[in-house]
Amino acid sequence: MMAIRQISLLMLGFLLAAAPAAADMSAPSSAPAAKPGPGPTAESEFNRGVRARNAKDWPTATAAFQKAVELRPGYAEAWNGLGYSLRNQGKYQESLKAYDEALRLRPDFPEALEYLGEAYVKLGRLDDARRIHDRLKSLDAGRARELAEAIEKGK
Repeated sequence: MMAIRQISLLMLGFLLAAAPAAADMSAPSSAPAAKPGPGPTAESEFNRGVRARNAKDWPTATAAFQKAVELRPGYAEAWNGLGYSLRNQGKYQESLKAYDEALRLRPDFPEALEYLGEAYVKLGRLDDARRIHDRLKSLDAGRARELAEAIEKGK
C-alpha cells in the first residue's frame, strides 16, 4: 500500500513538472526550442529577457530580446518585449518600430497594442493612443482600461 502511494506521488510530481506554463509576456516561454544544440535559442533569449524585464534591468532585457528576434525574426512576443524594454529606457521611436513589427506579425496582439498606445502617450500623441484604445476595447477590456488610464494621466 505504501509503495503504491509513493509511486502515485512520484507520478503526480512528474505530471505537474511537465505541465506547460501560461503563454504571456510575464512568464518565460514554454515553447520547445527550435533546434537543440550549442548556443542560445530564441526561446532561451526571450526567457532571459523576461527575467531581466521582471528585474527592471532594461539594457539586459533589450539585448536579450534583440538576440531573440535575430534568431527568430517572426517571434512577435520577443518584438513586443523589445518594444517594452526600449520604451522603459525612454527610447520611444525605437520602441514604436518594435511594436509595429510585433503587430505586423500578430495584428490583434492585445499586449503589444496596449504598450504601443502607452508609447504614444509618452510621446504626447494622444490621438494615436485613442485610436489604439478603440481597437483594443474589443480585444481585451482590461488592457483597454489600463490604456485609458494612461491616456487620462497623459492629458
